[in-house]
Amino acid sequence: MAYLRISTLIGVGAEAGSKHQATLTLPFELRQKTRFKSKLDDGREVGLFLERGRTLQQGDLLIAEDDTVIQVRAADETVTQAEADSSLLIARLCFHLGNRHVPLQINETWLRYQCDHVLDQLVESLGGRIAHISAPFEPESGAYQQSKHQPSSSHGHTHAAENA
Repeated sequence: MAYLRISTLIGVGAEAGSKHQATLTLPFELRQKTRFKSKLDDGREVGLFLERGRTLQQGDLLIAEDDTVIQVRAADETVTQAEADSSLLIARLCFHLGNRHVPLQINETWLRYQCDHVLDQLVESLGGRIAHISAPFEPESGAYQQSKHQPSSSHGHTHAAENA
């Protein structure tokens, strides 16, 4: 069966100044991949062939080979939401989970991670309260990934090795 090919990421919707014509709702697991087949929310089959090294995020815009503009949506998925009464405890939880290289979505009073009973026990042993909820999961992208507000085509600075 034929599918629509997508190979261009143009940035975040508000910054790109273009109206989307279709949407693609994906869980975090697929938003990390750069080559896969899926279906648009309207049912059309698509194949993604994107540059490696960037996780798709809510609001990202993609261009298909037929010039369809597609907005990425983060799917609701079951995640653990850990809450704490103090910012110090949130910081401690982030430290201990981050030390285990766990992708985290961080807020002032809560953090989210993919469900894992061992991590849930750790959070509770440190004084955090956990709940399993259905919500979009958008963890921090990390120091070496491009930010949500920066298109993948250019990262706005040069490296010393490039100037040598």
